[in-house]
Parts: sequence; C-alpha cells; structure tokens
Amino acid sequence: MKIFKFGGASVKDAESIKNVASIIKSEGASDTLVVVSAMGKMTNAFEEVVDAYYNKEENLPDKLNFIEDYHNNIMEALFVKDDEIYKDVAILFGELGWFLARNTSQRFNYVYDQIICFGELLSTKIISAYLTKIGLENIWFDVRNYIKTDSNYRDAKVDWSLTEEIITNKVDATKINITQGFIAANDTENTTTLGREGSDYTAGIFAYCLNAESVTIWKDVPGVLNADPRVFENTTLLNQISYEEAIEMAFYGASVIHPKTLQPLERKEVPLLVRSFVNPKEPGTKISKGSNLEPLIPCFIVKKDQILVSISALDFSFMVENNISYIFQKLHDYQLKVNLIQNSAISFSVCIDNKFKKFDSFYNDLKNEFKLEVQKGIDLFTVRHFDDEAVESIEEKGTSLLTQVNKETIQIVLQAN
Repeated sequence: MKIFKFGGASVKDAESIKNVASIIKSEGASDTLVVVSAMGKMTNAFEEVVDAYYNKEENLPDKLNFIEDYHNNIMEALFVKDDEIYKDVAILFGELGWFLARNTSQRFNYVYDQIICFGELLSTKIISAYLTKIGLENIWFDVRNYIKTDSNYRDAKVDWSLTEEIITNKVDATKINITQGFIAANDTENTTTLGREGSDYTAGIFAYCLNAESVTIWKDVPGVLNADPRVFENTTLLNQISYEEAIEMAFYGASVIHPKTLQPLERKEVPLLVRSFVNPKEPGTKISKGSNLEPLIPCFIVKKDQILVSISALDFSFMVENNISYIFQKLHDYQLKVNLIQNSAISFSVCIDNKFKKFDSFYNDLKNEFKLEVQKGIDLFTVRHFDDEAVESIEEKGTSLLTQVNKETIQIVLQAN
C-alpha cells in the first residue's frame, strides 16, 4: 500500500483540490491511503477560534463565520447546491457549535484539541466527496477511531500496540482511503493531537502499521532542498538522503520533514518520497536506508528569532553537573527548546526557541541564583557538510556571537546586520 500526505497548501482552494484528485487518479487510484491536513491556513483560523472562545472574546461568531464561508466557497466551486456534502459539513459545524455551547473544561490544551480537529475533518469530507463525484470510489474514515494516544493534549504519545492492532484489522488496503492528519483520540474518545505539523507523522504511523510500500509527502517545493528558498537565493534539489541524514537535518530544524515522521519509517525501512504537487511528474527526493546524500553539498538550516543566554554562577564558581542539570530542568519546565549548547569553566550558553513565550518567566526564576546575559532576536545557522565557502557565506550575514563545530556540522549564532 502507498501512503500519500497532502498539506494545507495543496488543498487551499477548489483548483488545488482538483489538482490533488488528478494526482491521486494518476499515481494512486487503488491501494492508497491519503492523509490530508486542514485546508490552506485553516489551522491558524481555528487557533483564532480557540483563543476567542477561551478568552470569551466578542468576535468569536465572526471567526466562525469566516471558516464556514471559506469552506462553503470551495464547495460551491466543486458541487451542485443540493449535494450530500453540504449536509455532512453542516453536521460537522453543528458538532463544533455543540462543543462550544456545552464545554465546561478550563484546560486550554484540551479545548484546543477538541476545536482544532474540525479543520482536518472538514477538508477530508470535502475531498472524499469530490473524489466520489469524479468517479474515484474511496473510503473516508475518522482517524480518531484508528490512532490511539495518551491524554497529553497538543502533543500526544501514540499507543503503538493498540494503534497497530486497529489499523491492521480495519483498513481495507485494496481501496483508496481518505483520512485526517494531525489528530487522534485517547481511551476516553476525546480528541488529541500529535503536535504541530503532525500530519507527516500520521502518514508515518500508517506506513509503519501497514508495512507500506512508500510514503509520499506532496509539497509546494521540488523535494528536499539544501536550503530554504525563502532565505537563500541559490538552492539545489537533493535527489536522495539516508534516514540518518534526514533525522540529523530534522533535528537541527529543517522544516520539510517532521522529526517524528522518520523514526517509524526507518524501523520498517519504508522509503519516504518528497514530491511537488505543482510538478507531480518530477521525481523529487527519496529518503531511504543507506542512501548517501546526493549530491554531497553543504546543507543550510536557519532558525530565526532565537534567544542566546549565557548563564554563570554569581560567585564565579565552576558550572558543573549539579547547576547545569538544575538549569536544564528549568528549561524543560518552561518549554524552552534548546538548539545549541556551549559551556566553559564558569559559564554555560544556550541558544533557545521561545515558542511558548515562557522565557521571561524562566529568566525571572533564575535571575536571583545566576548571572544571565541575554541577546534576543538572533539567528542560528546550521550547515551540514560545510566547507570554507559555506561558512564565509553565513558569516557575511551578520556578527558572529558563537560558533560550534564538529566533524559534519557547524552552528553559527549571528546578530543580523
């Protein structure tokens, strides 16, 4: 069986959905499971609904109307007015309204997951109905009945044994199957999510459980490039990458592949293809066991808006195991992701991502016990397989604050010019 994953950009409007249908028809008209994200920027739109609902904002109805109008406009371009899909979509909006009216929980992460899931449910219902309309019979199913997790809302951990048992027994591998990425459910049937960008991970879960032939992630780029084209002018397509190299790139922050996606694929040696939905005839990039990086060239990864923190003891004593472990526990407590570590005898520096906006609380917690020097708004560049020319091209972009080098990788923290 083949697994296809289509992200929001590939299903952002009616023409995009027709393009996806064309790809499925030519590439996977049977024996294919299709994982689909919310349409366009709908995850962001639903996040605004979550915030407005949780904070009791008066503009909540406007945000809901925007989402409903967005999906209705797409349906009007694909279906006649009395088509069954309108009823299916109305039922989903009714379920959302029921939750908003009846929910009593004050737990933000729980509320987030119960609302955000409707983006994927709506997109897959519409796409499944369109495939049926053009003669591609398919099975739509609710992924929450297949992927089971713990109750760690917004970053749930998969119950692999139960999930594999359900998927193996319930998925008809001879058909086209349409389901949702990103979402799952716990043992009380409440919706959970697998972390942002988790739709790739969903594809990996199904590939593992079904011993799939391959996973294809369809994106708006030709494949995996050696750098982000939004940041670097000249980029090169990587024709093939090993699992190990892809995991290294994901660890350092390459955005094409979700870090958790690769692990189940590597365990079953399922190849991952990254291909373009804009030019679907192009081969893209293949990620598989033992494949050398081809071509073998420097690969650039950049993380913007980082915080560099240098921490030292107030009495100039050594930074050793006990205080370093204490600092790491605090970084964990405040959900601050560490992207670089460097220490000397009396100081300990970390470059961190303040995704959850908890750095100020971390700072206030430690400022009476340690001396902290902070630089915000800096950039972290990572270069795999670097050479002198690659390093010089990065150093030209700003003032180097910190550099760390190992055999294959150099990391440079820059204050941009």
